[in-house]
Amino acid sequence: MANHNGSHQGCCKTGPGYATPLEAMSGLRETLIYVTAVYTGTGVQKPDYLATVDIDPNSPTYSKVIHRLPVPYLGDELHHTGWNSCSSCHGDPSAERRFLVVPGLVSGRIYVVDTKTNPRAPSLHKVVEPSDIIEKTGLAFPHTSHCLASGDVMVSCLGDKDGNAKGNGFLLLDSDFNVKGRWEKPGHSPTFGYDFWYQPRHNTMISTSWGAPAAFTKGFNLQHVSDGLYGRHLHVYNWPGGELRQTLDLGDSGLLPLEIRFLHDPSKDTGFVGSALTSNMIRFFKTKDGSWSHEVSISVKPLKVQNWILPEMPGLITDFLISLDDRFLYFVNWLHGDIRQYNIEDVNNPVLTGQVWVGGLIQKGSPVVAVGEDGQTWQTDVPEVQGKKLRGGPQMIQLSLDGKRLYVTNSLFSTWDKQFYPELVEKGAHMLQIDIDSEKGGLKVNPNFFVDFGAEPDGPSLAHEMRYPGGDCTSDIWI
Repeated sequence: MANHNGSHQGCCKTGPGYATPLEAMSGLRETLIYVTAVYTGTGVQKPDYLATVDIDPNSPTYSKVIHRLPVPYLGDELHHTGWNSCSSCHGDPSAERRFLVVPGLVSGRIYVVDTKTNPRAPSLHKVVEPSDIIEKTGLAFPHTSHCLASGDVMVSCLGDKDGNAKGNGFLLLDSDFNVKGRWEKPGHSPTFGYDFWYQPRHNTMISTSWGAPAAFTKGFNLQHVSDGLYGRHLHVYNWPGGELRQTLDLGDSGLLPLEIRFLHDPSKDTGFVGSALTSNMIRFFKTKDGSWSHEVSISVKPLKVQNWILPEMPGLITDFLISLDDRFLYFVNWLHGDIRQYNIEDVNNPVLTGQVWVGGLIQKGSPVVAVGEDGQTWQTDVPEVQGKKLRGGPQMIQLSLDGKRLYVTNSLFSTWDKQFYPELVEKGAHMLQIDIDSEKGGLKVNPNFFVDFGAEPDGPSLAHEMRYPGGDCTSDIWI
């Protein structure tokens, strides 16, 4: 019989997660979600924390933060999170999804949080100090973590201790979270770092490119793109060998490629990456000769605007995900303010099937207006939820295993929040839930769900990454 994290007991005991992505879709409904909440950069002199949110509609504390785990230090900028073990370890009965790996992007510190002892009140298990990581690997600014079938944890690091991109690479932690070293072979580091995803049946890992920490930690400056401080490449590695086999230059259509996902079906040799600045979804794929190529799959046109810092506003695709059955792709436009759903059953021809506006810089009441081709100005209608005006724009998203509910937070990175949405820093982030028509397509805001991180006990905080205790479509990889 399956337990809460999808493993099995008795004679047929297996490891964590699920045997296949389709099996995961039949897993238990989510009841808790862990959310990174940030005070770094907000002016509140408190440590960042991991919030536990009750997302069980039958619970009396539904849509509320029920626990807060502050970390011991100030200034971490908790950002993305990952697991010590996931569905990639499903075949290992000794493996257990127990620890959430929580890097501090700015501090370089990595926290390990025990979520199994008490899932409703996680506790701090271990701290991996930045001095240890730097001494043994030279790496800093840890970002994305993924568990490996070997039991190790791999973390992309975006630069060296001084914020230079040329020092970036991939950190390996062992199963006890000791620093093992770098994953990539010497001389095979990428030009820039950010996200990564591996597809073992194709012996391939592909990583993406944000920019030099010395640049992006100070806020976004368009000149830094021209100066070569931001990326536009995908790096194709041999898996698990760590040799850089190919670098794909996405050109001007692929500036700032951030999140990357292969299709969940481990036999598939294609996936997508979201190019933030040029607001394109780019599909990558293996060619007949075994090399990898790419094409623009979906384009979000920049809007002509008035009363903004530039005459045109990109959508800024900062996050996306793919449903576990590989039918739907969802992405956000952080600046425009909409969430989109595309049917990708034909990966060559994505079809828009749903769209909902939940914030953005051009919503009614904003000084910024969009200008249509006819010269008329317009703004978007954004609903209030539980009497609250929606702040910022949709940023991180997480999908329920069954593909019927999408959770949304609105903080990107504290210095960028302050630059583009100063109200977000002043009044705090929030978390929404979108109901999904997973048959025909369609998105609708759930009016009964609203988590206001502006009402936190220590003051308004910035909510970012979300994880369920039992895994999800952006943490689990099948082999």
